[in-house]
Amino acid sequence: MCAVAASGAFALTPAGAGTASAGTGPRPAPAPAQPSAASAPTEEGNPSSARAAAAGVCSDAYQIGTTSYIYREAVQIASVKQFYSPQCNENYGYVWVWKSFLDKKITFDLQVGVWSYDRSALIGVDRQYDTLEQEFWGNGADTVDDCTSGDGTLTILSEQGSYHSRTSKRC
Repeated sequence: MCAVAASGAFALTPAGAGTASAGTGPRPAPAPAQPSAASAPTEEGNPSSARAAAAGVCSDAYQIGTTSYIYREAVQIASVKQFYSPQCNENYGYVWVWKSFLDKKITFDLQVGVWSYDRSALIGVDRQYDTLEQEFWGNGADTVDDCTSGDGTLTILSEQGSYHSRTSKRC
């Protein structure tokens, strides 16, 4: 702080104790990186998420048909969807595992793809093993001219059999 002395010259007076000014003190820690809303995974299925991008899902993909559910006993543990991209002319299977199941910390294998009724085959299949992930995308399936459904299977190694669901048939 500056003050005018009796002689008319300026004299520096110390700032009061505890006064902070810009640029003093420790630098604040950076905020943790958060995915932007545009790239965050969602239950609805976000074709711009990191896992969708890794699977090669085209960003214009949108859900077609109904959502189906995978049940373990009488409890919903995942949802299954099918997506279509007009830009890439492909279909994609999608599975979202519910947090209530993931909270149990049970590792599982997951298979996702597009079921082609015309070929009686799972197309664009992706398999993940021994995982605790939540979001799964199948690879692009060249099935736009077929009758199709999104298809998902969750397998818990310590349990006999697997848990499966398929969305409504789309032609």
